[in-house]
Amino acid sequence: MNFIAWIIFGALAGWIASILTGKNRKMNGLANVVIGIFGAFVGAGIMTTLGMNVPVGFTLIGFLVAVGGAVLLIIATRLIR
Repeated sequence: MNFIAWIIFGALAGWIASILTGKNRKMNGLANVVIGIFGAFVGAGIMTTLGMNVPVGFTLIGFLVAVGGAVLLIIATRLIR
């Protein structure tokens, strides 16, 4: 059950990030999930590098970190293309 919850969490984070970056119409649901999950890893990695505590579980701060990481990931892929 926890795996399904993380997929939903990643989908929401990816969806919000795609809306914030203006890519919502070009991304499908699977892309939102993938971007959201990898964005959470990117956000957590940045927080760890900066010496900050990484939130554990489903919290508002954790969600904001995931969305922020997803936004950075979308921007990075846009710059690469």
